[in-house]
Amino acid sequence: MAHTAPALETQGLEIAPGPWTLDTAHSNAHFSVRHMMISNVRGEFTRITGDVSIDPRDLTRSFVNVAIDTASVNTREEQRDVHLRSADFFDAEKHPKITFRSKRIEAVGEREFRVIGDLTIRDVTREVAFAVDGPTPVVKDPWGNLRTGITATAKINRKDFGLTWNAFVEGGGVLVGEEVKIEFDAELVHPA
Repeated sequence: MAHTAPALETQGLEIAPGPWTLDTAHSNAHFSVRHMMISNVRGEFTRITGDVSIDPRDLTRSFVNVAIDTASVNTREEQRDVHLRSADFFDAEKHPKITFRSKRIEAVGEREFRVIGDLTIRDVTREVAFAVDGPTPVVKDPWGNLRTGITATAKINRKDFGLTWNAFVEGGGVLVGEEVKIEFDAELVHPA
C-alpha cells in the first residue's frame, strides 16, 4: 500500500527544493530486449534531457519530466541502429522524441519509490510505473552545485507503443522479443 513519504533525511547536505536538471554527461537511458529468444541485446540512447522538481518535505509531491532523442539509439551495431531509427521501429524522422512525464509518486520504502507517469513512444502514450531507488545523499561538486542521483527501472511491451515489427526464425521463435527492460540512471544538479 502506498503511503506519503516522510521528509528526506540526509547525512550532511539537505536536498534543495525546486528545480533540478539532468546532468546529461553523467546520466543514461539503457534498454534490453531478447534477440531470437536466446540472448539479450542491450542498447542506450545517448542524448537525453530532463528536469525534476523536488519537494524535500514530501518526495511524493515531486515531478519528473524526461525527453530522449530517438535518433541517438546506440546498440554498438550500426546496421541495427539504422533499422531501429527507421519506420519499422522508432521512426526517428517522424517521432524524434520519447518522453516521460510523471503523474504521481508513491513511497515504497526508505529511498524507494514508484513513479507513475505517461510514457510516449511514436505518439502512443501509455501509463508506466518505474521502480526508483534514490535519491542518493546530496553532495556538493567542486563548483558549488548540489548533486543527487536516482536509478529507475521498468518493463514494457514494445507492441503497446506501436513497435510491432518482427520476423520469424526457424524453430518457431521470433527475431525480437516483445518485453523491453528499461533502466535510467540520472545524476541531478541544483545550481549553487
